[in-house]
Amino acid sequence: MAANTRCRDVVVLDFSGLLPVCDFFVIATGTSPRQLRSVADELAELGKSRDFAPINPVHQDSSSWILVDCVDVVIHLFSEEGRQYYDLENLWGDAKRVDWNNPANPSSSQSK
Repeated sequence: MAANTRCRDVVVLDFSGLLPVCDFFVIATGTSPRQLRSVADELAELGKSRDFAPINPVHQDSSSWILVDCVDVVIHLFSEEGRQYYDLENLWGDAKRVDWNNPANPSSSQSK
């Protein structure tokens, strides 16, 4: 979903066996605060429709980081500056990156 809404650099980290609170992080960079809010809303609606509704309302008061917590999957939507500042990929460097295929661009496979 995030990759289909023009988010860039979508990364999925597998925390199975590493964290007791979730199994995956999805990290994506948006192009504007408005786009980040739109993606967060769409992800919350998608989660609700598949019985993975966010546990808290999506708070959109930040223009640099929006978190959508669907319990097993936690989605982090960042501005370019926010993603560089918080650097979650390096903070959680021991997590495996999940290979995934972006349906909007089949040639883009993410791996570590």
